[in-house]
This record gives sequence, C-alpha cells and structure tokens, in this order.
Amino acid sequence: MGPASHVSTGFLDKTMMVNGVARKYCVYVPQGYDARREWPMVVFLHGLGERGDDGQLQTAVGIGNAIRRNSGRFPCIVVMPQCPDDRWWDKAFDHIDTAIDETMKEFSVDKSRVCLTGLSMGGYGTWAYGALHADRFAALMPVCGGGKTADATALAKVPIWAFHGEADSVVKVDESRAMVKAVQDAGGAVKYTEYPGVDHNSWDNAYGDAEAIAWLLSQRK
Repeated sequence: MGPASHVSTGFLDKTMMVNGVARKYCVYVPQGYDARREWPMVVFLHGLGERGDDGQLQTAVGIGNAIRRNSGRFPCIVVMPQCPDDRWWDKAFDHIDTAIDETMKEFSVDKSRVCLTGLSMGGYGTWAYGALHADRFAALMPVCGGGKTADATALAKVPIWAFHGEADSVVKVDESRAMVKAVQDAGGAVKYTEYPGVDHNSWDNAYGDAEAIAWLLSQRK
C-alpha cells in the first residue's frame, strides 16, 4: 500500500523501532502535501541539548523554529530523529537510517532531492553521516560543527553550504574552516558563510536565511 493521498500536516509525532527499542521522532509535513507528487526531504540532526526520548526537544531548536516562523519557505518533508541521552550522533547512525527509511515508506519523497543538515553536535553528524552516505544526499548543510578532514574526498561528491559564527566559544570556527578547505582541496563544491561576532548560535541565522533554504531544496542528485 502506497503513501496516503490525504494525511495530516504540520509536526507529526512518530515512533520507530531501532534494534528492538521504540524510539520517538518527528516528521514535518508541509501544508498542501499531496502524495500524487514527490516532495524533497530534509533530514535534520539536532544538537547536544536536544538529546532524549520525548521526540519533541529536537523540534524546538534550529530548523523547527525556522519552519514555525516561515513555513512557506519549507515546501518539503523534514524528518527529525532524536539522539539518545547517552550517545553522540556518530554512535546513533542507526536511528538516522531508520527514521529516513520509515519516512520514505510513509510519504512520497523525491529520492533525488534528499538533503542533510544539522547544528552543533548535529553539524558534526552532518559532516560524518554525509561522508558515509554521500551518494544518498543531494546536498549537505552543516551548521557550527566540525568533522574529519580525511572524509574530504567522500564529501567532495556532494554540494555543501556550511555555516559558523566567527566568535563561537563552544565549537571553534576553525573546525568549519578546516573542513571547508579540505573539501575544496579535494575538488568539492563548497559554499561557506561565517557570521562576524556571532557566538555558538549561528543556526537561527542559517535556518532563517531564505536563500540558504531555497538553495538546499533546489539541489538534485
């Protein structure tokens, strides 16, 4: 049975099974969703402070806030898994895998327009998971994160727009600068926005940037 033609829209509470454990997550479905056409999908990875098991915290910071302020900029499915309290994203890739798979089964997703983004801990997750699955994503948008420069060859296969606050006191701006340079040196297409004087919260600027969101949703594999 395929995706339903008429479904609820907005922030929908979901539950998935990960290694036999029930895990809550959230899927944003835009107003006007119609399964008779395929929609772009954005996978969002939250930061350290949104870990847990309520399925809600990860919707309150970053892309969720941006959607609530300007939903018209997000004509897409957004899947928001939640990392367990005792892990970082690099130890919870199975949660991301399952959330993506379940969302693709339930909704009409354009597989050529699936993008990955995240902030802080989720920015690290975006660089790492994006490198591991570069062929899956049309674009990556890491915000105030860092990664392994050794991943640059894999990351060079996918368009990237990275963001960071120049005055970040939590994740040093050099983390993004190093990743951007490494991917550029590997021949990748990388855009980079650095906000002068901005501390760790560069995500409100990044997800509130209409041009950045339009760019993300326009990318295709």
